[in-house]
Amino acid sequence: MPTARFQLPLALLSLAVFVAHSVLAQYGAYDYGFDAAKFIKRQLASQEPVPVVTGAEGGETIRLRQEIRQLEQDKELWTLYILGLSLMQFTDQSSPVSWYGITGIHGIPHQTWGGVTPTPGNEETGYCTHSSILFPTWHRPYLALYEQVLYNLIQNIAKWWPEGEPRNRYQAAALRFRIPYWDWASSPPSGQSVLPLSVGGSPYTDVNGPNGVQRIANPLFSYSFKPLNATAFLQDPWDIWTATLRSPTTSDNKAQSNNSLVAMNFDQNLDSLGQRLYILFSNYGNYSTFSNNAWIPYINNGSFDSLEAIHDTVHNLAGGGGLGQPNAQGGHMAYIPYSSFDPIFFLHHAMVDRIFAIWQSLYPSSYVTPMQAYIASYTTSRGEFQNAATPLTPFYFNANGTFWTSDMVRDHTRFGYTYPELAGVSGSVPNSQSRALSRKAKGRVMAAINRLYGPSTPSSLYRKELRAGRLGPGKKVPGNLPAGRVFSGNGQYREWIANVRVKKQALDGPFFIHLFLGEAPKDPKEWASAKNHVGSMGVFASDQRYGESKMDGMDEVMVSGTVPLTKALVDKVMGTGRFGVGGGVKGVAAGAGGRSVGGRFVGFGGDVGNGFRGEGERYGEEGDWGGHEEEVLRSLDPRDVEPFLRKNLVVNIVNVDGKVVMHGSYVEGLGIHVVSSRVRAARVEEELPAWGQAESGFDVV
Repeated sequence: MPTARFQLPLALLSLAVFVAHSVLAQYGAYDYGFDAAKFIKRQLASQEPVPVVTGAEGGETIRLRQEIRQLEQDKELWTLYILGLSLMQFTDQSSPVSWYGITGIHGIPHQTWGGVTPTPGNEETGYCTHSSILFPTWHRPYLALYEQVLYNLIQNIAKWWPEGEPRNRYQAAALRFRIPYWDWASSPPSGQSVLPLSVGGSPYTDVNGPNGVQRIANPLFSYSFKPLNATAFLQDPWDIWTATLRSPTTSDNKAQSNNSLVAMNFDQNLDSLGQRLYILFSNYGNYSTFSNNAWIPYINNGSFDSLEAIHDTVHNLAGGGGLGQPNAQGGHMAYIPYSSFDPIFFLHHAMVDRIFAIWQSLYPSSYVTPMQAYIASYTTSRGEFQNAATPLTPFYFNANGTFWTSDMVRDHTRFGYTYPELAGVSGSVPNSQSRALSRKAKGRVMAAINRLYGPSTPSSLYRKELRAGRLGPGKKVPGNLPAGRVFSGNGQYREWIANVRVKKQALDGPFFIHLFLGEAPKDPKEWASAKNHVGSMGVFASDQRYGESKMDGMDEVMVSGTVPLTKALVDKVMGTGRFGVGGGVKGVAAGAGGRSVGGRFVGFGGDVGNGFRGEGERYGEEGDWGGHEEEVLRSLDPRDVEPFLRKNLVVNIVNVDGKVVMHGSYVEGLGIHVVSSRVRAARVEEELPAWGQAESGFDVV
């Protein structure tokens, strides 16, 4: 049964909800037999207080960053990683290279790092660049700094094993260390959720270190402040939560993480995230639109999605709230100022950097062009033009005070790492070597994209039909075959997408825009397992109560993203999948506090109750729709799809506190427009689909 692939992990994740609160207080750092934290403090005191960012091993040796599940298979390296994270989290918070010091660069506590002072008026922001042309490039040296510090800690730890074979083995493993990434867009191993058990399964972990097997606080599950600086965090509940939380169960000091709900929401959105990433690789060849989510009228045109927009959705899903747990505050990952403290942040951003590096190998000639800063950072004011030579503060290139720039970080390998898909492939910099990049090498990259992110796309279906001999160039399309209603003989089909734009701070904090085919379940607690859920777009924002959004101009910025519709429509045409729609599906009438413009906007007033039930089922599984007759979709042609979507496409909006928006018109700047494009499916794994121009469809909102 398809549900078996994640039922067991969710049960274990659910158990973690109930034991987390007491366990976090019970378990601490690994006991090496001496005060390791004090040792590291003395060592740091003898070094420069703020390091020059070089990457691990000074960037001199290129090693692989692995997917976290792959890293977990390497016993020695995984042990060192867990011990290194733990030691970093127990390093004195006053150190600029402690967990608190490095994660605090991003947002809270809004303090100077490395002597890099704020631009006057920007004191209440972090250094990070959002809705900016520098979004991908700023995070590259940030990750390199984190990797460098963690690598150095791990070298120390490897020396603490007893002399002889064990020490030699761990020291050899330590040299190979690079930070892992978490691939939230490809199918996990059978029986597992998208959220790895190592990250959300238990608040403690058993580790076999230099001083034997010990049970310690899991450094991937949560970070405990030591101590919590309530003055810096100002507002409740941030000033009472002593550890990072995901999908918190309550808003008081007894709150616990509900990682089972986080896992469910990622499983629910797996296909949508994979489709968005696949489209980004195949149809976004311009860095200006690929890089960031700032929506600029008459410039964005059909390019509404971006690396940053997909990144935002993952932040909101990891922070939790909104789906399945109404009336509970969203967790740290869902809010810009607090997100970096959660250990999942760097796993997520390593994935973001991997996407950036893979994209660069496909489009090496497109890069940073001048663009205004729409949101202020600690050292950049709104309206200031940013370009490839803008300093990526506060990351030092050398001891003379020179900062890294986007031009300088264009080639990720200069920091001493690469990714499995790019091993042996040079394509980040448009020089003679990259221009000579063989078709075979680039084909390997495209094949990896197809394997990882293409299974739910029409290209994958088309190749299946080609192998079966049912479709192909020059063949007459059999009208009696379901696939023949999707493709023409040469692999042409229609891709359908909902383009979304909205004000970033429209709801005074993070929120989700959810799309359904047919009415959503009346009880929002069931949305996380609704079989007719198409996809979600998350808007990653700040807590309006804190005031940061007004200080940095975030409340005036428009952002954009997408929700792909094609898979759900293909399932309807093919008679497969889980999208049952029709008049009999239980839901709320469009007139119950909502409005209709082409499609249907549905919402409920006020709070929606507490609790969560149901574990849902994975995409692609047959579902019970209560015996209601499903509406037939004849093809992907606009003459069939537009009437179908006007009747069945439903939008629901909910903030991460679980409050459902009552009227779409109350969401400032909201616009949802359905578009389609003619696309030629990829005939072989070593190529990507070829896209035509987006054609306007109709307004949903």
